[in-house]
Amino acid sequence: MSIPQSGGGLIGSRDDLVRFLEAGAKPRERFRIGTEHEKFGFYAGDLKPVPYDGPRGIGALLDGLRRFGWQPILENDHLIGLKGGAQGAASVSLEPGGQFELSGAPLWTLHETCCELNTHFEQANEVAGALGIKFLGLGASPLWSLAETPIMPKGRYSIMKRYMPTRGRHGLDMMFRTSTVQVNLDFASEADMVRKMRVGLALQPIATALFANSPFTEGKPNGYLSFRSQIWLDVDPDRTGMLPFVFENGFGFERYVDYALDVPMYFVYRKGRYIDVAGKPFRDFLERRIPELKDETPTLSDWADHLTTIFPEVRLKQFIEMRGADTGPRALLCALPAFWVGLLYDEDALSAADALIRDWTAEERAALRQAVPKSALATPFRGRTVLDLAREVLAIARAGLKARGRRGWTDEDETPYLEPLDQIVARGTTEAEALLKRYHGEWRGDIRRAFEDCAY
Repeated sequence: MSIPQSGGGLIGSRDDLVRFLEAGAKPRERFRIGTEHEKFGFYAGDLKPVPYDGPRGIGALLDGLRRFGWQPILENDHLIGLKGGAQGAASVSLEPGGQFELSGAPLWTLHETCCELNTHFEQANEVAGALGIKFLGLGASPLWSLAETPIMPKGRYSIMKRYMPTRGRHGLDMMFRTSTVQVNLDFASEADMVRKMRVGLALQPIATALFANSPFTEGKPNGYLSFRSQIWLDVDPDRTGMLPFVFENGFGFERYVDYALDVPMYFVYRKGRYIDVAGKPFRDFLERRIPELKDETPTLSDWADHLTTIFPEVRLKQFIEMRGADTGPRALLCALPAFWVGLLYDEDALSAADALIRDWTAEERAALRQAVPKSALATPFRGRTVLDLAREVLAIARAGLKARGRRGWTDEDETPYLEPLDQIVARGTTEAEALLKRYHGEWRGDIRRAFEDCAY
């Protein structure tokens, strides 16, 4: 989850919030790709999760990465993140349970994105290896209970930990026991944003199915192929879901602002301190109706912070975030941005994807979202299956990447990054199903084998 944001000065009116989102629009030739990737750290010796403190803790891991030029981000004298990196615009941050996250720089091509991921793994594994730490590429923690999972020393997490259980059964599981990979993409205009939000939301269940990789909880199969995605179905309904209003006539920046204004806040950040206002809508802050904030004037930085605490399947900030995939093998980390860039960054591909989903009803979209965590590619839809849809969507994405024509160092375009998804579609089964087959076969029910086979 995000570090404190820098959004700008005082908010004069609701119109400032609309203009804040509008400011994200940019010419197509300036579209870039930002990939975020989380992973679980564990001790190679005993497979326990890595706490923050201690000479072999997460804090020491972050500190060790500074040798590569990363600059520290501190909160109450705790090193809670890093910024900079080789591109100068990336960050490394911590999820609540110690999930280690790379928030990549905005880059021009998938070649650069995959290179950035590889460099991050080289650096992280060099430092982690000396500490006896490895990283696990699964969408949900396969072994540890909530009680065994550490909490990172970030003020926002203490507030969320108190509030989450009041708004759903799985809020703490989401915080502490899931990992995801997502991609952040640009839009050219309000109309372009609307099309991308609609395509992204409608096809997010297809991505969830393709990237399903979280079939274990507390040492045994949990009955799902993407338990991470199932968890999100019972996390604070005020700030999650498929956003059916996005498909209504007239949707645009103003409608999203009105939605976000009514989403309850968690906190306001002032002078290094998080003020707990959990449950109070941002609209009340804007209208000076929150006693705890009577002496505070809302700023665009507060608004930017608030937007990071809204968790729909597709999230709008000054760019669009695709949020539906489990963390998985390294090749799939590059495949996730390839999937969405291919669909959304070429006009013909976006038109084809839009035409595919245009007559889907809200009920059909919701039913897909409800079903794919359990049945993934086998989920039925309109007399076909999600596997059939995935095959069609991948063809659109491939055409989009080919049309982009962005070539790398070997003079190849970006289409090879889709190959891991081609393999999943060709065999008709997900990574999760492959892991379950191993669990019941060669692993002989020993979940510890996941820490060997799924380590980065």
